[in-house]
Amino acid sequence: MADEFIKGLAIFIGAGLGWLVIAGWYRTPSFEGAQLVGPRPPAESLSLLDQLALLAGDALGVFAIAGALTFWIVIPAWQEFRASRS
Repeated sequence: MADEFIKGLAIFIGAGLGWLVIAGWYRTPSFEGAQLVGPRPPAESLSLLDQLALLAGDALGVFAIAGALTFWIVIPAWQEFRASRS
């Protein structure tokens, strides 16, 4: 069980850090108004790489939550279910 916890924690920290960096670059309007969940910049003012970075940031956010929940809840529940059926 500790193995699954550490894997989930590593995914949560690694992907969460990536999301924080990208959100800090693209969704923070100013130094005084720091918000990591602020509005996205208009698509017309972004280059292709900027749009890919925003897409990667969204994917990292989803991966952080889904990965952690998978290793903390789904896999241990599945192992308990299999053990109870044997």
